[in-house]
Amino acid sequence: MSSTRCPCLSGRPYDECCGVLHRGDAAPATAELLMRSRYSAFAVGDAPYLLRTWHPSTRPVSLTLDDDVRWYRLDVLGGSLGGPDDTTGTVEFRAYFRSGDGADSQHEVSRFVRDHGRWAYLDALG
Repeated sequence: MSSTRCPCLSGRPYDECCGVLHRGDAAPATAELLMRSRYSAFAVGDAPYLLRTWHPSTRPVSLTLDDDVRWYRLDVLGGSLGGPDDTTGTVEFRAYFRSGDGADSQHEVSRFVRDHGRWAYLDALG
């Protein structure tokens, strides 16, 4: 088992945190956990996980990740609903990355819905 720190910055090893979700051994119980695992999927280059966790109504046919982008920090800024008993939720975050153009960040309020009992990324507000 890898002791590499999880990219979502939970403080836990990747294999015990988002790695469990990426492998399909468990499903995220909350919208925030799904958002953190999707961020980690961008960080480790797991496009199939991103597609699997994207709601079918908004999911692209394919997804190509940019190998030159290095995601290095995630700040969860807030959210609403998205708990184990909810059917919708939002998570606001800022994700930091480096690329050939230097360092930058992405600010987003993501919307999530339960689809057949599992959380799915729907889209981003504004």
